[in-house]
Amino acid sequence: MLLVYAFQHWLYFGLGILALGIELWALVDCLGRKGEHFQAAFKRTKGFWTGMTAGSVAVGALSLLSTGLGTLMLFQLAAVAAASVYLADVKPALNELKGSGGSAYGPYGPW
Repeated sequence: MLLVYAFQHWLYFGLGILALGIELWALVDCLGRKGEHFQAAFKRTKGFWTGMTAGSVAVGALSLLSTGLGTLMLFQLAAVAAASVYLADVKPALNELKGSGGSAYGPYGPW
């Protein structure tokens, strides 16, 4: 039975590291964007998304450092969900704005 608990602990620790990596990726990407691009893409402000992703990194780091699973696991799921929403919804919208500079190039080269 001790082996099962050890396996469960290391599995949750590995998933926590993966979640923290996703949260850090979202935060670093958000900090590298300009504030005007968020409003031009009809998304919330840069401050909102920076706060959401920074909060998710904080929750991810706290839950990774804590030993008990308890309610922190629920907060960790919410934190990785917030970072995933940024990566799946906001980041592609901002990438479309970055690529549409009014040039004569299409998605596969010049027209």
